[in-house]
Formats: sequence, structure tokens, C-alpha cells
Amino acid sequence: MSSIPLTMSGAERLQEELRRLKAVERPEIINAIAEARSQGDLSENAEYDAARERQAFVEGRIKELESTLSNAQIID
Repeated sequence: MSSIPLTMSGAERLQEELRRLKAVERPEIINAIAEARSQGDLSENAEYDAARERQAFVEGRIKELESTLSNAQIID
């Protein structure tokens, strides 16, 4: 994959977003899924579906950020 030009401040913003997603968002989603599961039938559980959708989005964004940062070339 080719390098991705990023300024130092841009890379720092992406790193901060990645940290927040892993340290804050991911645990919140896990708790939301566990809470929704405890409510019983998952086939008609909108809270469970919403939490799983949010989890898919966050995991995709984490992968995107990790890829971008691993291929980043810092520019002035």
C-alpha cells in the first residue's frame, strides 16, 4: 500500500480518535450488548441490533485508522 501523507497534528488527531474508540467506545458497546442480551429474545431486540450496528461501525473505523496510521508519512 502506498504511503499516506499526514501532518503531525493530523496524525495526532487520528491517534487520539483511535485511542478513544478502543478505550471508551468499545467497552461501552460491549456493555450495551451484554445489557441487551440480558433482556431475552434477541430476534426482536432493537437495542441489541443497534448496539451490534454500532459495534460494526466502530470496529471498521478502528481498522481504517490503524491502516492509515501504519501507512502514514509525516509531512511538514
